[in-house]
Amino acid sequence: MKSLILAGGAGTRLWPLSRELYPKQFLKFGEKSLFQDTLIRCLQVSEMSDIFIVTNELQKYFVTGQIEDLGYEIPHENILIEPESKNTLPAIVYGVMEIEKKYGRSNVGVFSSDHVLDINAMETILEAEQILPGHLITFGVSPKYPHTGYGYIKPGTNVGSGKKVVEFREKPNVDDAKKYIAEGCLWNSGMFLFDTGVFLNEVRSFAPEISDAFETEKNIVDVYKRVPKISIDYGIIEKSSIVVVVEINYKWNDLGNFAALYDESEKKDDGNSFTADDSIFLNSRNNYTYSKSDKIIALVDMNDMIIVDTSDALLICPQESSEKVKDIVDILKKRNDEKAMIHNEVYRPWGSYTLLESSVKHKIKNISVLPGKKLSLQLHHHRSEHWVVVKGMACVENNGDKYYLRQGESTFIRAGSKHRLSNPGKLPLEIIEVQLGEYVEEDDILRFDDEYGRK
Repeated sequence: MKSLILAGGAGTRLWPLSRELYPKQFLKFGEKSLFQDTLIRCLQVSEMSDIFIVTNELQKYFVTGQIEDLGYEIPHENILIEPESKNTLPAIVYGVMEIEKKYGRSNVGVFSSDHVLDINAMETILEAEQILPGHLITFGVSPKYPHTGYGYIKPGTNVGSGKKVVEFREKPNVDDAKKYIAEGCLWNSGMFLFDTGVFLNEVRSFAPEISDAFETEKNIVDVYKRVPKISIDYGIIEKSSIVVVVEINYKWNDLGNFAALYDESEKKDDGNSFTADDSIFLNSRNNYTYSKSDKIIALVDMNDMIIVDTSDALLICPQESSEKVKDIVDILKKRNDEKAMIHNEVYRPWGSYTLLESSVKHKIKNISVLPGKKLSLQLHHHRSEHWVVVKGMACVENNGDKYYLRQGESTFIRAGSKHRLSNPGKLPLEIIEVQLGEYVEEDDILRFDDEYGRK
């Protein structure tokens, strides 16, 4: 089986933890991120060379970096970059087309990178290959309670280990969800398994504008200009007559909002979930609190709340309103507020930086460079930079000169100077960078050479 991982989502309903440049699939709520957990699950049914990942230009470095973090390497051609987001159907067709180019007609499992799923469920998915001929398989999860945030699938007559799909139902209210469960309906997990030939035939039947674009255009940018924005559910699965649902009786959660994140978190006897051991809950129950700072979170007479405190944003809302968090992101985007896009902590292919302080004419950053990594050879027109090494060894290129700095040593980069920072050592390099100038935004950069293919 080949595995196709969809890893290009923005995760707006988990803002401010999840941002467009650091979405939820790459966040580490435990030792590994949701994306890394998904990759490990896929390795139960596929070789690394048989795993394909669809993502975007902004997130491809998270993909490669987190794969390397697990100690694996993936063929570069298996990472597929969408020029723009057009929902799941174009992304899946893109992946399927590339799999057929490399391997010919194949069985493909499609998985979201931001779901929680018991690894033992992969046995059920692998066994479902036996009923593949002539069918598209989707996977339904046994409902634990009347959830209003999931779609439902009504199963019918037996087809091997699955059941023919009778009907798909949209996200219901509580009363309808109870009725669906009583009828034996399953939660729609958004995972699929199919033969590529069968799938592409269904695409030609129900979404010919998509198949035509992929089959006639040579450039993926031109393909995406033509295809509509549509999900695989609306485009194919809900229209096809050959869909079979296989039930998964294992833990699953799509972590679609903070209420779902609360469901998956560890809790004390009072139902409170928190990250700081010195949090105080006075006559308060069933709250989700998260803090990235040293401050104490104290709640008095509060129940069923979400409190998320990051270095640049504070979110407070009832759990029942957590779906509305995405509306906050929409407002921030309309304001052109970068807090919709990035954290104060920003990840790059060479490491990361944390913004410590800023004004119109200055920024102070803590920069961490991974061993053996280097930044691009670049210059800035409007700002100078002062670098101080906090730990490790820095290799500095500055207007043709090359020299090394150790802990406590510093250097000055004038505006207009062509420069590069790299870490030649075996340990992480950490520096403090002070930027000064008339303009200190991130787009004041001219790259001359970059190992990561950035413009």
